[in-house]
Amino acid sequence: MDGTALRQPLTWRPATIIETRRESPHTRTLVLEIPGWDGHVAGQHVDVRLTASDGYQTQRRYSIASAAALGVIEITVDLVPDGEVSPYLVSVARVGDQLDVRGPFGAWFTWTPTIDAPVLLVGGGSGIVPLMSMIRARSTVTTGGPFLLVHSVRSPDDQIYGAELHRRVVANPDGLGVSYVYTRRTPAEWPAPAGRIAPADLAVGAWLPDREPLCYVCGPDGFVEAASGLLLDLGHPREAIRTERFGAGDVSRAA
Repeated sequence: MDGTALRQPLTWRPATIIETRRESPHTRTLVLEIPGWDGHVAGQHVDVRLTASDGYQTQRRYSIASAAALGVIEITVDLVPDGEVSPYLVSVARVGDQLDVRGPFGAWFTWTPTIDAPVLLVGGGSGIVPLMSMIRARSTVTTGGPFLLVHSVRSPDDQIYGAELHRRVVANPDGLGVSYVYTRRTPAEWPAPAGRIAPADLAVGAWLPDREPLCYVCGPDGFVEAASGLLLDLGHPREAIRTERFGAGDVSRAA
């Protein structure tokens, strides 16, 4: 399926919303049924196009959150209050609504079961979305090294996939670790003050540079620059650090 996903014709396909889930007060997952969808590789993304009743069209790019499956994908959308697409997808769209999808795109920022090195996932805000696709894909196979997710969020209310991640860690503690960095407000009795991601957050056991992990960093421009800089300072080689970033505007990731 991995090779098929990379070779799919990049034409617009009709997609129907078959399920929605609230992930945080400002993020929402949409499950899309797409006839003829042949799957994707964890870490890829799609273009989503909306068409108004007067024919006006607009599109944005969103990471795929789900593991590969035939005929269906999940995207998780973060609300941009003055955006053109995300307000509709987060607050208005309902089961049965239709939109258009094109993709999948991306080959560099991907994970496949052929990668047996430890994997360090570093996400800022909704930058967790493609990393969650990798976590879910990793859980479907018996190969691959251990994963550590470091998720930087403003407050506990801004966690995305929090309950699912907790269940996955409890079910498979040797295959997945999760830690949080809270930049504005921490949970009660949290052992560290709120603040930005720091070297200590990334210098962890099986994911130290001498273990030769593969590092994936996704989030806003400033976060990606800071986190990848910390990884380089810790001694990770540049070729072992894969980054995806998004800037201001109505996008959940950019090419």
